[in-house]
Amino acid sequence: MAEPVPAVAASDFQVIQAFTRKPSNLYQDAWNRLLKNRGSVAGMIVVGFFTLVAIFASVLAPHNALENFPNNSYRPPMWIHSDDPTKSGLAEFPLGTDTIGRDVLSRAIYGARTSLIVGFIPMILIVVIGTIIGLIAGYAGGKVDQAIMVVIDLVYAFPDLLFFIIMMTALRDTWIGKLLNGLFLLFVSLALVNWVGVARLVRGQVLSLKEKEFVEAAHSIGVRDWQIMMRHLFPNSLAPIIVSAAFRVPQAILTEAILGYIGVGIRPATDPQSFFPTSWGLMLLEGRDAILTQPWLLITPAILIAMILLAFTFIGDGLRDALDPMMKGKI
Repeated sequence: MAEPVPAVAASDFQVIQAFTRKPSNLYQDAWNRLLKNRGSVAGMIVVGFFTLVAIFASVLAPHNALENFPNNSYRPPMWIHSDDPTKSGLAEFPLGTDTIGRDVLSRAIYGARTSLIVGFIPMILIVVIGTIIGLIAGYAGGKVDQAIMVVIDLVYAFPDLLFFIIMMTALRDTWIGKLLNGLFLLFVSLALVNWVGVARLVRGQVLSLKEKEFVEAAHSIGVRDWQIMMRHLFPNSLAPIIVSAAFRVPQAILTEAILGYIGVGIRPATDPQSFFPTSWGLMLLEGRDAILTQPWLLITPAILIAMILLAFTFIGDGLRDALDPMMKGKI
């Protein structure tokens, strides 16, 4: 007669499961927790959608963003009908046309390309510059740290928006202001002042990490300073850097929209083959003057900007929670 199999207690089962579970790292766990956050998933879907729209803008747009239809200027959206045929919407222009007969939908599609580029390129520059300076300041300490912090405080004290307006106004008609219709100048302007937040964040992380045992062990075996910074300090500071980067993207997009609304954003394109013919900021400027006669010129880019800002905000919030070890098991 076979002996009965002894029952396994719940606590023993958890121990067995812990030892047999496939090992994972911080970022695998963070990714799994991020996918459980509905807001973050929704944000990633929205960002993914706009990214596809930006990549395939030339295929998705029904018209060229700079093509004029003089006989169809100030057309309302296609769902608006009127006894006057000239004031009724047409299926050819789903969101209507602007003052000179350009298709609003096509301009919104191409504007997604510009706004996403404005969000991601400055973010990369800001993170790279801020991370390098923060690593040097935190690791070197002493007079080097003090000198860098003085520079950071001076840059941080200057009003960001005022600096952007000065740069875009003063250099708008120069050769640098004409590169990529002013996008290059905007990238430089955003990167010159926004790196300080990342630098402060990284410096704080390095100051708390460089006294840890693994750093002292690396020192004791003769590892070079730059290797300690890149192989030990930087990877352990990556989580807050990722979260900061996620929030930098909507800030850059919003800044471009504000500059465009007040008329000092990127230059309006004139070449029909331009890769960046318009932006949502420029559309806000055009819609501002026609808000009473054609409100959809302003409403369309405003809704799109709000959607992309909310999407990145949800992603940033989700990353902040997912990369926080204290939040493990709470999402």
